[in-house]
Amino acid sequence: MSEKPAEKEKKGKEKREKKKKEEKGVYTLYKIEGDKLVRLRPTCERCGPGYFMADHGDRYTCGHCGFTRYKTATAK
Repeated sequence: MSEKPAEKEKKGKEKREKKKKEEKGVYTLYKIEGDKLVRLRPTCERCGPGYFMADHGDRYTCGHCGFTRYKTATAK
């Protein structure tokens, strides 16, 4: 009897485990200066102060509503 295709092991390919990403904590969004907390990322203009915008290099994007604000280019 021959083996079923589901039971055959593919040659040359090994089963690789996916690396689990570590979750970033809320401490990455703030910085302490003296006695005050400073926000490191801007908040969304549409959603309000409870929603931080994601930093994508050349722009900031809100994950809640999709609002995008482009960063200004610095003059050389």
